[in-house]
This record gives sequence, structure tokens and C-alpha cells, in this order.
Amino acid sequence: MSWIRRNIKILAPVTVVVLAGVAYLAFGVFGVHTLFIDDKVDEDGPVFASGVAAPTETLPEVADTVPPTTVAPTATEAPAAADAPVVTEAPTTTVAPEPQIVTLAEGDFIPRGRYSGQGDAIVLNDGSEQRFLRFENFSTDNGPDLRVYLSASDANADGGTFDDDFIDLGVLKGNIGDQNYEIPVGVDLAVYDTVVVWCVRFSTPFTAADLL
Repeated sequence: MSWIRRNIKILAPVTVVVLAGVAYLAFGVFGVHTLFIDDKVDEDGPVFASGVAAPTETLPEVADTVPPTTVAPTATEAPAAADAPVVTEAPTTTVAPEPQIVTLAEGDFIPRGRYSGQGDAIVLNDGSEQRFLRFENFSTDNGPDLRVYLSASDANADGGTFDDDFIDLGVLKGNIGDQNYEIPVGVDLAVYDTVVVWCVRFSTPFTAADLL
């Protein structure tokens, strides 16, 4: 103790530096605080460029193409006279169908490793090239550097394979709640058919869902 008292002027700043380094590692690098804080979101269904907005409930699967609506022709009423002129039919008018949002694929989130995961992953489309990935009734553990991937690996695959071949859809908006992510045009969902919440900091999956 006497040695500590004699060297307190040296030990005090060293202790402060050590504690600051530990705090930086814990909060700045490992993000331990995120394990105790939930980021909740509640997004409505996505709005497509066509102007159609998806409802919050799960949509029906893709149906046959909706045929265009045909307006029945109208005819000019003939006069009562016997020598009435020939009736001329009005031209047929074809009305383009309204865009219809359908579900292209969906799946259920499963836990990965020691992390939790539940909810629905749904791919929505309005008949154009635009597609959205939507999470509904979703929840998982929180953590640092969580991102949403479309991976070529299956949901039950070895955790280290998810970032071998993937499409990055962006930062996870919240570890709890409904949320939307636009899928880039040209992404082949027959190849990238698994949704993964991926922790970049520790190279590990938190939850995943196969899109079927």
C-alpha cells in the first residue's frame, strides 16, 4: 500500500487510460450495449413506383395474369322509320388492368446459433421489375453491425458460408418489427433465395429464412 501511495501520481493516469481502453473495446468495438437495447420499427407495406401500396397483411401468391377489361360496344339506336340507316358500332375500348401486388416468395425466420429469430420474410411484386423484401412479425437479438443479406446458402447451412456469395440489402432497420428492403433489379431469387441477418463485426448469422 505504501508503494501505491508513493506512486499514485503515476498509477492514476495509467488506470484512467486502461479503463478508457476497456470501455472502447466493450462499447466501440464489441458493441455490448446493443445486447440490452431493442431497436423497434413499424413500417407500413412498401409503396411501389407504380403508386400501388402493399397492405400490411400477407398477400396472396402469384395468380394467372389478369386479362384486360373490355368495355362492351354500344350501338346507335335505330330510328322508327322503315328506311333507317345501318347501325354503326362504336369501337371497342381496352382498359389496362390496375397493378396488382402479389407475393413471389416467403419463408419463416429460424434462430441461428445462440441467437433468436422469428417472423415472416415475404417478397412482394407489382408486376414490374421492382420487388421488395418485407419482414412481418419479426424479432431477433440485437447486436453491432447487423445487415440484411440475400445469400446463396440455405438457412440451415454452416454459418460461415452466408457471406461467401450474397447480396447486401443494407443495415437492419430494427431487431423488432415490420420493415421493408428493396431488392435490386436483376437479382436472381432462384440463386439468392435465403434471407440472413448477418453480424459483420463478428462474421456470424443471427437469424435466417429460406424463400420458397
